[in-house]
Amino acid sequence: MKALIIGATGATGKELVEQLLEDSSYTSVSIFVRRSFGKSNPKLTEHIVDFSDVNSFQDLITGDVLFSCLGTTLKDAGSKDNQWKIDFEIPAAFAASAKKNQVNSFVLVSTYGASSKSSVFYSKMKGKLEEHIRDLQFPQYIIFRPGPLIRQNTDRLGEKISVKILKALNAMGLFKNLKPISTAFLAQKLAKAPKILPKDTVTLELDQIIEL
Repeated sequence: MKALIIGATGATGKELVEQLLEDSSYTSVSIFVRRSFGKSNPKLTEHIVDFSDVNSFQDLITGDVLFSCLGTTLKDAGSKDNQWKIDFEIPAAFAASAKKNQVNSFVLVSTYGASSKSSVFYSKMKGKLEEHIRDLQFPQYIIFRPGPLIRQNTDRLGEKISVKILKALNAMGLFKNLKPISTAFLAQKLAKAPKILPKDTVTLELDQIIEL
């Protein structure tokens, strides 16, 4: 299979690149990035692009499966408008081009609680993205809804604290649906999913991700 990735420089995306390069089922891995990924591999093709103009390079979005790991925090984005552009508009544009170019599988990293009807901005945005891509009718569409992610060497203090709290609560049998998982573990499941799941729309909640 020929894999495409957006969000390859993020914590999950980096792990996914490594997983796909080591997986013999994937013959090539093409990543779309704003800056160089800094890795060389015979299977890896790096496209440094302007994400604000996906139409200018849509002919490069060809392959068998597109993984979307793109996402940011409100703090890093600076505003809800910027976060919407990164978390919704860019993946939506890539999805449209992928569908046009007959990419058969789309794998989306969403979030726990994603719903277009949510009163929470982030959850609502992710839910709207899920629905937008679903309407494109990919032969295989896989949505991952993990809870909090454990990022290696993260510098986000709030993230470190929340993960520790959740782990303590999980040990007490509480909030199991928000059990933190590592980005490396998530990447393993992302790489595996298109190979074993049916040609259909599948939404994986945390317990299903763990069991995959």
